[in-house]
Amino acid sequence: MAPRKQREIFDATLTLLARRGYESLTIEGVAELSGVNKTTIYRWWPSKPALLAAALVEADALALDPPDTGSLRGDLEALVDGMIALLTRPPSSEIVVAALGAAVHHAELNIGGFFADRFAREQEIFDRARASGELAATADPMTIVDLLAGAVWVRAVFRGLPVEPGFARRAVSAVLDGVGSGATG
Repeated sequence: MAPRKQREIFDATLTLLARRGYESLTIEGVAELSGVNKTTIYRWWPSKPALLAAALVEADALALDPPDTGSLRGDLEALVDGMIALLTRPPSSEIVVAALGAAVHHAELNIGGFFADRFAREQEIFDRARASGELAATADPMTIVDLLAGAVWVRAVFRGLPVEPGFARRAVSAVLDGVGSGATG
């Protein structure tokens, strides 16, 4: 399939997901919006969950390239800022929230593939940090990402609070530097 057509299919899928929700997302609707025959879509993706899972990973709307600022702290702050943008600015915020809601009720959606793909892309941040001595060999990159992403998800999506300027810096500082007073008792 031509990359342009595939992009149109993925964009249509995510647009309809954000507009109508997962329950009302149909291959027929995607075909109509993208201008691609539904039999072509079914040839590449045999079901609605398969199509949506591919769109979440491949669509430009949710693209988040791993930053390379020259430092682990800078990379993590830029990564968190990117997560904030994805979760607070339409259309990506609407897409992500709709996908999460769908995943809760439809295990066949397998949204874990989206997060696995994201983490694989982010891995280079930690590889560089280990090579430069900024990150201990025993540090768990997935835990670091989970703590940072969790902070953004809880603030922006679950609590519905604004994510104020400086949030990324404070979150990264809490993870990398800790939150204790430093005093021992």
